[in-house]
Amino acid sequence: MSGIASNPVAPPRYLRQPASRPRSEAKRSRIIDAAMRHFAENGYHAARVGDIAAALGIAKGSIFQHFGSKDGLFFEVYKRAVRSFSKYLDAPAEVRAAGFFEVLYYWLVRTEHLVREDWIPYRISLLGNYGTDLVLKREINRFLTTEDPYGMVAFVRFGIERGELRNDMDAEMIVSLLDWTFERFQDALLTAELDPGLFRRQGEMPEKKEARIRQFLALLQGAVGAAPATAIRGQREIRKIAPVELVARPKAL
Repeated sequence: MSGIASNPVAPPRYLRQPASRPRSEAKRSRIIDAAMRHFAENGYHAARVGDIAAALGIAKGSIFQHFGSKDGLFFEVYKRAVRSFSKYLDAPAEVRAAGFFEVLYYWLVRTEHLVREDWIPYRISLLGNYGTDLVLKREINRFLTTEDPYGMVAFVRFGIERGELRNDMDAEMIVSLLDWTFERFQDALLTAELDPGLFRRQGEMPEKKEARIRQFLALLQGAVGAAPATAIRGQREIRKIAPVELVARPKAL
């Protein structure tokens, strides 16, 4: 890819940019703001650095001077986008008091509402997670692991300290499991809202989506939850669902 080192060990060149002066930093911020909307509207591969420069009235080379490449620009856009999201423990106090799985429920049911509030950063996060090339994706994964922008590690510790999560499982394994499952499930909800053509089930009733959320949380609670299971909203309905039903109809998930 243009502007990225081919050595798989060496970091891409866009990660080795010199520190910016205040005036230069202000220009970088303007570029990132414009690029965020452009990437969100056009996608990663169709986005053109020249179009971003034209919209800002600056030279295309100025963007490369600041970010090294299109990939370097998107990486900065992605970081700004995910840093704008709330952390898990930013849920209201009464929700946190209700427990770990209630917090998960809170964020899942609010997914579509958050998208409507500001769809651009969520679109950027989806592009970074699923619509970029391998080298850039590796840097995104490294950033997510190092910075933990959603506060997943602190959230898992919260659940362990409350006795709601298993204490016979390594905490890092629980963090990874949530990364693999919860965030992917939420991404599916985001994809349904932002790109209906990419989602198999269009126009489904809210009750069906609510039931799917409850089923997902029941499966997640069974995997990492401590016994006895912590009650979560809709727990009564979840317990009425026979395990064989969940297995027999995987497409409902």
